Amino acid sequence: MNKQHRLAYFAIKEVSQEYRGALAKLLAVIGVSRQAYYKGLKREETVWEARDRRLKERTQYWFDFHHQGIVAGNLLVNLQHDELITFEVTHKMVRRVMRELGLSCQTRIKKHSRVKASEQYILDNVLNQNFHTDAPNEVWLSDSTELKYGVNGESKIRLSGVLDLYGRRLLAYNLSVTETSAAEIEVFQRAFEAVGSVHPLVHTDRGPAYTAGAFNNFLSRYGVSRSMSRPGTPYDNAPMERWWNEFKLRWMDRHPLAKTREELVKLVEEGIEYFNHHNRSAQRNGLTPDEYWNEAA
Repeated sequence: MNKQHRLAYFAIKEVSQEYRGALAKLLAVIGVSRQAYYKGLKREETVWEARDRRLKERTQYWFDFHHQGIVAGNLLVNLQHDELITFEVTHKMVRRVMRELGLSCQTRIKKHSRVKASEQYILDNVLNQNFHTDAPNEVWLSDSTELKYGVNGESKIRLSGVLDLYGRRLLAYNLSVTETSAAEIEVFQRAFEAVGSVHPLVHTDRGPAYTAGAFNNFLSRYGVSRSMSRPGTPYDNAPMERWWNEFKLRWMDRHPLAKTREELVKLVEEGIEYFNHHNRSAQRNGLTPDEYWNEAA
């Protein structure tokens, strides 16, 4: 018996208890004999049906937990770490369940190209799109993105971040009115305070804040190496660009627009907490960024 028949039988049972003669009429409408109806009501749920029901319940739970922003692969990772799922789950099963539940993840929004800014300290693309690292604090990526708040989104603010390429863990962030060298110095100061004495390769784009003398002089005191994206090549900083993209699509866009700066700060803090502590990924062996980072640190 499929789920629709079972639900129909239970609905008929509820209705027929209140209206005399309703049972016979309802069974006649759906073309089911009284014998088949009572047999169906007494039928026990099979092991497969029980597992399928549980799988759909937990798939819906994790999809909602992640604000409807993850695809089948990441759902599979969460289900594999779910204590309530006591049976093997495959990618094919997750895709089937998502299809039956009508779940789909929103695609990424294409970024608009930026106007090239004036440059001061221009450095080579040392990273050269080599996005593999073997340990924490080998490569740090940095960038800033614009967020809006207010009754109609009339106010804007810049969110700057430092991302460890290992595990895609956001080490520090800073909110400022505009992207300035002072704002980027502040976020890197917080990153160094959080992790201690390290000497990573720092990769950024060629925005004026990152080419400024004050910013590069500040970094030189920490003995870091520097790398910059090539002009008009955002993919040179792809992991950072993707982090911002997912942060907006899977967090900011799935919450009501913050009306005040205080509300925005709280929303950003909760979002970073979510991505660092709850966002599991198959690329990290099913771990969150914090778990993956701390496992190697």
